[in-house]
Amino acid sequence: MMIRTLYTLLLALIAPILLWGLYRTKPGKPNFGTRWKEHFGLTPRLTTTTDPIWIHAASVGEAIAIVPVIKALKQSYPEQAIVVTTTTSTGAEQVAKLGDLVEHRYMPIDFSWCVRGFLKTIKPRLLLIVEKELWLNTLSCVHNQKIPTIIVNARLSERSAKRYHSFSFFTHQLLNKIDKILCLHDDDAQRFIDIGAQQHQIAVTGSIKYDITIANTVFEQAQSLRQQLGKQRPIFVAASTHQGEDEQVLDAYQLVQQQFTNALVIIVPRHPQRFDSVAKLAIDRGLNVHRRTDTTPIKANTQLYLADTMGEMLVMLATADVTFMGGSLVGEKVGGHNLLEPAAVAKPAITGPSFYNFEDITQQLLAAGAIEICQDSHQLALQLIALFNDPERQQKMGAQGQRIVLENQGAVDKTVTNISPYLTNH
Repeated sequence: MMIRTLYTLLLALIAPILLWGLYRTKPGKPNFGTRWKEHFGLTPRLTTTTDPIWIHAASVGEAIAIVPVIKALKQSYPEQAIVVTTTTSTGAEQVAKLGDLVEHRYMPIDFSWCVRGFLKTIKPRLLLIVEKELWLNTLSCVHNQKIPTIIVNARLSERSAKRYHSFSFFTHQLLNKIDKILCLHDDDAQRFIDIGAQQHQIAVTGSIKYDITIANTVFEQAQSLRQQLGKQRPIFVAASTHQGEDEQVLDAYQLVQQQFTNALVIIVPRHPQRFDSVAKLAIDRGLNVHRRTDTTPIKANTQLYLADTMGEMLVMLATADVTFMGGSLVGEKVGGHNLLEPAAVAKPAITGPSFYNFEDITQQLLAAGAIEICQDSHQLALQLIALFNDPERQQKMGAQGQRIVLENQGAVDKTVTNISPYLTNH
């Protein structure tokens, strides 16, 4: 109890800063409107009276990752209501794309009174947390009401494991409130055990991120966009870039231009509020920019195509010849992004040296010859030039990546199998 009290006092001190970051207005960021009250446990009732499964997906990445599981659960339990919570408005925007499959609510702040207000209104039968969004008061309130909690697609890097080890008194409080941890890989499972999880809590299901289904419309849209951009032009896409990374991508692009004067780069910023600043950055360098949301025809001299929309990553990846995956050239603060998406559409990929969030996936793709690692913008440019000069190698790397994806699919079925006993025994 003492730990929770100290934790709550600390949270009260930092909550104003967290809320300021959450609510401040940014270009391209949807407003919360009157729904801000949901963060404080003032949650509207659901349209159904059936005890729902509560799925928490903090933001866009988690909301996208859990979609295959939601669809599989609905297929197995068509009458089962599902409510998905996100913390961010961009995550809410992603959940809205699921239509009538789920209802969306905002996640209450991790004060007990906020969480209890949410639980009183929603009355969930089961909580699924995507990846590793663990909040002490939320887990405690849910546990006290005898609602089972399952962590889905759980991963734990060595770096995070060391941090949890340093606060073992706090970590044990968290782990004791969790019924099941569905891990990506054996080493994730071992790290959870090392920090205090019990063997019976752990199952290895694989990553649901391998279970990528590519709709035919993705390739159709990519083919159409490629026709507009120029079929013969060398094109690379910089996906999920962060602040400080776009400059490096443009440095690499301008080096590539010295050998391929007609080369084009597609940039997909990770956060929509950065669309305008990335466009300005390129224009200030004298580049010709065309934005995805611009309905005018794409000009032949376009050098940067800015993907200023959400949910079209696969289309952009399938359009390009080569992919650079962002979040990997900005030091240690991000830790890379998922390289399985370019692999799924059979595209060769390059990542920077920081990929600790996807260590296993990256090493697996690297061993298969599907990706390369660059240390800086200069090496990125050299790797792009080499790949543009070797279409056969592009094709071989893409095929190897796609093979890895297909060989590792099946995690969604394993995940649903582990969830099912908590639904059938209710």
